[in-house]
Amino acid sequence: MASKHNSSFWPWIGLAAVILLADMFTKALILGYYELGDSTYVTSFFNVVRVHNSGAAFSFLAGAGGWQRWFFTAIGIGAAIFIVWMLRSHSGQKLFSFALACILGGAIGNVIDRVVHGYVIDWLDFHFDFLSGIFHGGHFPSFNIADMGISIGAMCLILDEILRVRRSR
Repeated sequence: MASKHNSSFWPWIGLAAVILLADMFTKALILGYYELGDSTYVTSFFNVVRVHNSGAAFSFLAGAGGWQRWFFTAIGIGAAIFIVWMLRSHSGQKLFSFALACILGGAIGNVIDRVVHGYVIDWLDFHFDFLSGIFHGGHFPSFNIADMGISIGAMCLILDEILRVRRSR
């Protein structure tokens, strides 16, 4: 018989799977309908594009010669294993577990890209004039649903820690 502790683990794995499936589905659409560098205007601040990122966030180490593919793959796999262990240990902590599940789904999505393609497929391109001083043409670096999961998860981890510190006072 499964314990309450164990049974509360599976919904978080389900959330990670939903993020992973949404990420893989949208990337498959981009691969199927767009050539590298293609762009479709959607609004004055958003385009759908096809970009390949062989680096990490903001294309960090993108031109490093190829070793970064396996380095970031190993980090992603290690993070996924650690996150699953943390989810099993803390599945009753809702905000914390939500954050970890979001990060898990995103990390696995980007690891799959690195293993299968050698790069991560990015397709969301937001651009705003006020960003022109920071990013070329005001275009925030392109990203994908996996990146959104990782970012939302990171923000929720920060919020969870702030709330934990406040509760302990």
